[in-house]
Amino acid sequence: MTREENLLKSLELLRKLGLKHDSIRTIKHLPAQEGRYQDYPPGVHPALVEALKEKGFLNLYSHQFSSWEALKKGKNIVVVTPTASGKTLCYNLPVLHEILQNPSARAIYLFPTKALSQDQKAELDDIIKLLPEEVRIFTYDGDTPQDARKAIRARGHIILTNPDMLHTGILPHHTKWIKLFENLKYIVIDELHNYRGIFGSHLANVLRRLKRIAAFYGSHPQLILSTATIANPLEIAERMIEAPATLLDNNGAPRGEKFFIFYTPPVVNRFLGIRRSYVNESRRVASLFLDNNLQTIVFAQSRLITEVLLTYLKEDVEKTIKHEGLIRGYRGGYLPLKRREIEKGLREGEILGVVSTNALELGIDIGSLDVAVMAGYPGSISSTWQRAGRAGRKTGKSAAVLVASSSPLDQFIVNHPDYFFSKSPERALINPDNLSILVSHVECSSFELPFKDGEKFGQVDIGEILEFLEKEKLIHHSQDKWFWTSDAYPADGVSLRSISSDNFVVVDTSSKSKAIAEVDFSSALTTLHPKAIYICEGEQYFVEKLDYTQRKAHVKKTDVDYFTDAIDYTKVKILDIFDQKKLEKCAVSHGEVHVATQVVGFKKIKFHTMENVGAGKLGLPQNEMHTTAYWLTIPSHVIQLLAFTPEQKINGLFGLAYLLHHVSPLFMMCDLHDVGVSIGDNSTGQSVAPRDMPFKIPDEEKAAIFSSEEFEPNIFIYDNYPGGIGLSPALFELEKSLLEHCLKTIEVCPCQEGCPSCVGPTKETGQQAKQVAMGILKNLI
Repeated sequence: MTREENLLKSLELLRKLGLKHDSIRTIKHLPAQEGRYQDYPPGVHPALVEALKEKGFLNLYSHQFSSWEALKKGKNIVVVTPTASGKTLCYNLPVLHEILQNPSARAIYLFPTKALSQDQKAELDDIIKLLPEEVRIFTYDGDTPQDARKAIRARGHIILTNPDMLHTGILPHHTKWIKLFENLKYIVIDELHNYRGIFGSHLANVLRRLKRIAAFYGSHPQLILSTATIANPLEIAERMIEAPATLLDNNGAPRGEKFFIFYTPPVVNRFLGIRRSYVNESRRVASLFLDNNLQTIVFAQSRLITEVLLTYLKEDVEKTIKHEGLIRGYRGGYLPLKRREIEKGLREGEILGVVSTNALELGIDIGSLDVAVMAGYPGSISSTWQRAGRAGRKTGKSAAVLVASSSPLDQFIVNHPDYFFSKSPERALINPDNLSILVSHVECSSFELPFKDGEKFGQVDIGEILEFLEKEKLIHHSQDKWFWTSDAYPADGVSLRSISSDNFVVVDTSSKSKAIAEVDFSSALTTLHPKAIYICEGEQYFVEKLDYTQRKAHVKKTDVDYFTDAIDYTKVKILDIFDQKKLEKCAVSHGEVHVATQVVGFKKIKFHTMENVGAGKLGLPQNEMHTTAYWLTIPSHVIQLLAFTPEQKINGLFGLAYLLHHVSPLFMMCDLHDVGVSIGDNSTGQSVAPRDMPFKIPDEEKAAIFSSEEFEPNIFIYDNYPGGIGLSPALFELEKSLLEHCLKTIEVCPCQEGCPSCVGPTKETGQQAKQVAMGILKNLI
């Protein structure tokens, strides 16, 4: 049978399975789409046209032609088209033309990952081999050998790098890159939608520094940005580059036929709303395609779930030594050589299936896969389309299956397919003027070039920041300029991926203390706490010790039938109210808050059944930060009117907080973990303790809280980053919309007492949580 016949056969088996268990919510058939073409413009260098035609690019797509026209008029552009639609040629065409016309011209290409840089270099090299003139392209990142760097700085026409290397390895050493900055014509920023939140806020400041240095050397480059579909591409592009841009979204690329299936695990206990594990169902769906020899990528939402699914699929597929290596894992933390080996195996068809985090979501060349299975909703419509686009190319049939988890967000998406398939409502958000981030980059920029009195950083007045840095003895004011005087190298201390630059190294003590992975600071306390089970490429490790000072976790190989899930306790205190709105029956606010979080325990979750098989207490250091938050204040009379016991009322509040937390990412391009949730008392400012077992609130404490007529609960949704990155204020603008979506979600949920798809499992949120939460929402709306 052909691959297409195998695909149709597998889809029919999936359809029958879905009908049997009432699991398929929609099967969307996306028909093949014809391309819209135009001839090469007469102004393109003839040698370049000839080379591109020899490569198979006989014409331009309509959006590639429009990009050329806009750039020739001197405009900055942002190109918005789907995966595999030829966005690369939108920037390669003008850049290569410029270099052929003017050999001294230079360009910088920025990609979010090193892997993507390497991939794009291979594509450019193929074109350049066919050109009569020499065009020198170099990748400049952490893997570039020291002895090659001098030649790259002197000779490179196009420098392919990532924001991190630009930040630490190029801008602080601009005097070694004079040829680049004097002749810089284009800056290309690929995968713009990936630069949101902290990463995007940092990049906007890196671009301020880049443009400042380019202007010092007399160049004013044009910017070319490309992105997947989001609600505000032009807004985020102009905020990022602080200059006008032209939006180009007239996609002219052809598209192969695709089937998009929304699948939800069947309900096994209607009373409690308990569904089968979405991880087990993702395994079942992926195995169905793999058994028919279809090359499949499975996306998981976390490193932990990646390793769990990898373990399951290896059991299903690699049944003999001959099959070993057919299924591989891929995620951050794997060493670069291993990742390159996996990418090559996928391209060449030696690997049948791969289980990946979002590390393979971007456009790295892994060949033409048949099926993409998503274990859980990726958190944004844009990311879902990116992942679905990894299966299928310009022609031929492909399939994408979204297997929903029990979370309210996942269930909302699969039960409202029109919401998903209509225009994206999600907005990418950045906050370049976050004080922690801004100060860091003003330091870096001072190191690179002295600031003049009255000079702005981008569009920001920084006089007070410069005065603060002078008091800290980092810079010195002399003759109308501010000079960096510290011995410190500021860029080294600033991580673009987080507020904190401290990663934890995972050391395997059972193998001569070998480093096996690294974990970012924010994840370390919940994944590497003492007695945690850390999983790396299917191998289990028991965490013996977390060395907080040295940023190391000492682990030892183990073999157990469970994994661990951390429990944390958060206290929120309001510091400043920026704005407040009185809705009909409640108030919403946003402002600055102090958040203190402590990991207080962990649960042991059994593989396959997902049962809670134990728990333990922990007392790790408290993590504190100032950030921004949205909060909903529920008037005391609304609570008093509810005909429930104090315990049931607090159950309902936790249920509502769970629902708000899970539904809020619908409106923001963020992960659930980018925002936190907590409950406090507006009248006293006290936080309410966590629900998770074994840390229950005593009944007498609940009664005391709710018997007070002054008790006004605040439900906080806060940015999980110091200083905030613009997520929670976006919720403030929604007014009633957020509450209305929460009510829709709870009303369509089939459970009776509460479940993970609405207010959380009954065992965690308690009795009557669903009824109380619904009562509160109906009263407020």
